[in-house]
Amino acid sequence: MATDNSPLIFLMGVTGQTGRLILEDFDRTPGNARIRVGVRKQKDLERLRGEGRDAVLFDLDDPRTFGPALCGVDRMNILTGYTIAMTHQTKTVVDAAKKAGVQHIVNQGVFAAEDATDSKYCWFALVEAYIEASGIAWTHLHPNVFLENMLSVSQPIGGTFSVFWGVNRVGYVALHDLAAVTAKVLRDGPERYGSKDYYLSTETMTGPELATALSEVLDRSIRCNTLDPSEVEALFKKGTLEVEDWYARSSFELLTQFADGRMGYMGTVKDDVPFLLGRPATSVRDWARANKAQLLDLVDQRADETPTE
Repeated sequence: MATDNSPLIFLMGVTGQTGRLILEDFDRTPGNARIRVGVRKQKDLERLRGEGRDAVLFDLDDPRTFGPALCGVDRMNILTGYTIAMTHQTKTVVDAAKKAGVQHIVNQGVFAAEDATDSKYCWFALVEAYIEASGIAWTHLHPNVFLENMLSVSQPIGGTFSVFWGVNRVGYVALHDLAAVTAKVLRDGPERYGSKDYYLSTETMTGPELATALSEVLDRSIRCNTLDPSEVEALFKKGTLEVEDWYARSSFELLTQFADGRMGYMGTVKDDVPFLLGRPATSVRDWARANKAQLLDLVDQRADETPTE
């Protein structure tokens, strides 16, 4: 049970898909920790305070919110968007964490090689180097492709989804495994997990193999369009996918390098989940079973149908 002397853990991003799962993990198993959450919107602040939580205003683009949010904090996670903004956001929040006396930072990165040349992966490398140079104890988490992308950017609408790396294999991880690992490292702290990198790539599949696995679980015929990077570039240029220009260019470069073999390591298994949680990581088929209802809703949706909120 947490007391006034228990470590105070600060969580950001709790209204997003990963941060929400991290908070839920602490709700189930709080351990000897107190939790403070930071949110950007006033309505979220009021809702979370109404739930009895220690909630504060926190905006990665407004360093004026950092001091009050991090005052008294012992450990924190860093969870940013996958854009160039992560560089100045992380620099300023790490500076604030140092001033506040934060003792441990758990940073969510990417599944990258040390000499990666894709711009997005380079941004993460710079972020990690700055955290390590701060003198604050650190732990870096390196998830590969999220299975939850099947519920968002790669939805099997009408029974068909697309991948943009041909028939190359890619490693997958379930977000609730990533969230459980994050919570575990934050609970146990830097004495156990400081100065360590952990990798989360549970199972590799090609797009057609993923379609086969989903077909077996859902008992429906699921198909995969194996497209190449030039086709996602066309979607960016036509405005079909609305993202910032830096992100679009980086994503196209990443897919190009993956398709031509320079980032072939993304198709490998490197699974540290059992070492941290004492259980197997979630397989693709187990994840599909757990999310069967949502997947079937997408499969049963017509390709020309506009989803409702």
